[in-house]
Amino acid sequence: MKKYLGLFLAAMIGGFVSVGTYKFLEEQPKVIVQTNLEEPNDLQSSANNQLVGLPSMAGTPVDFTNAAEGTINAVVHVKTSFQRQTSGDPLMEYFFGYPGQGQKQAQGSGSGVILSADGFIVTNNHVIDKANEVLVTLNNNEEYTAEVIGTDPNTDLALLKIDANDLPFVPYGNSDGVKVGEWVLAVGNPFNLTSTVTAGIVSAKGRDINILRNKSQGGISAVESFIQTDAAVNPGNSGGALVNAQGELVGINTAIKSNTGSYAGYAFSVPVNIVRKVVNDLMEFGTVQRAFIGVSIRNVNAQLAEAEDLDVLSGVYIAGVTSDGAAKEAGIESGDVIRKIGNVEVKDVPELQEQLSKFRPGNSVIVTVQREEKELEFPLVLKNQYGNTDLMDRDISEVSSALGAEFSNLEEEEKSKLKIETGLKVNRLQRGKLMSSGIREGFIITKVDKKPVNNVNELNEALKGKKGGVLIEGVYPNGVQAYYGFGM
Repeated sequence: MKKYLGLFLAAMIGGFVSVGTYKFLEEQPKVIVQTNLEEPNDLQSSANNQLVGLPSMAGTPVDFTNAAEGTINAVVHVKTSFQRQTSGDPLMEYFFGYPGQGQKQAQGSGSGVILSADGFIVTNNHVIDKANEVLVTLNNNEEYTAEVIGTDPNTDLALLKIDANDLPFVPYGNSDGVKVGEWVLAVGNPFNLTSTVTAGIVSAKGRDINILRNKSQGGISAVESFIQTDAAVNPGNSGGALVNAQGELVGINTAIKSNTGSYAGYAFSVPVNIVRKVVNDLMEFGTVQRAFIGVSIRNVNAQLAEAEDLDVLSGVYIAGVTSDGAAKEAGIESGDVIRKIGNVEVKDVPELQEQLSKFRPGNSVIVTVQREEKELEFPLVLKNQYGNTDLMDRDISEVSSALGAEFSNLEEEEKSKLKIETGLKVNRLQRGKLMSSGIREGFIITKVDKKPVNNVNELNEALKGKKGGVLIEGVYPNGVQAYYGFGM
């Protein structure tokens, strides 16, 4: 009997414990994760994004499908062929596959973006540089031979044209409006994998990675103000599209930062506002009309601000002004700090270059500078690199690019001191004909092939269309005369 009584009591106690536990849990808050439809929209979106793993813009998931579909058909595969000088070592040829002495036909590959229905295509200059044939393959596998309308090594851009109509194209966006953290797509042909789309965010703007100035055709006028992204970009993406979530072109993919030659997390694109200006110039003139304000400049940093007693820690410090430049004529002085071009704030040299690259010689712009504790506005009429407002024709531009120099006219007292009647001073040099011949900065060119030279126009006219050897005569500021020769 005692045995059964014990079992009964144990059962009763177990029942009371079960009921009590149920009542306790019933009265506690629920811990099941769920989306509450009564919550504000931004909280719903945030919760949903966490659950499905989607990126978001303005609290809503980003859908790139329309942007991708609209861009893929307007990004083309650019294939080139060119002659390459080979090494000439038969052992290297046999063991490692290196070619023998002489010329070898080589191929290159990249991407391009269709800008108009009638077949204008933008790509990188380095994709088609020195090519003797450029082929363009559309996304539907149609192939065309492209004409090179013009190139601009200083922005690493080139404009092509194919004989086709009713083509899909990517509409221009506005790179000034691109925000750091904004989602973008990179579309191109990496490793010959056509129509490849990758996504990432804008990591930074106004990046100067010193890639164009290090190339033989880049240099003192190179414009580097890249959009940096973490979208995967590899060899073959060069010349392809960087688009925003609306499918608008915001940049041309140009370079990667890598120790291996393949994507390592950083990619760089030319902003579309620069692209648009370069393309328009190449269409109209066959060369880019670049505007200058006539100053030597430095980035403002803490060290410079302390040394020069500046009240600002960003902007572009003017270290000097050229005698015939737009800045001097407007009243800008050495020691001023450029803060704005037009209505756009500039924090460093790349941003200044980006804004100036939108203008042509002869255009007017308001430049805002900080002078001591005041902000002053100066209206400038921008000039070309030779100190006038003339637009350059293609032949003269090619001569100037080949020479690789900036020039200035001589003051009368300089002529009198050196006892010369004509002369054109070499102010700055980059890689080009003059540097390779041995000419140094400061040299004054007095004659080209026995013809007197007094300004840049006379220099360009003397060399325009020139084939073969050229003899340069001149004098250095210390009075030493010199002669140099090179081939055009």
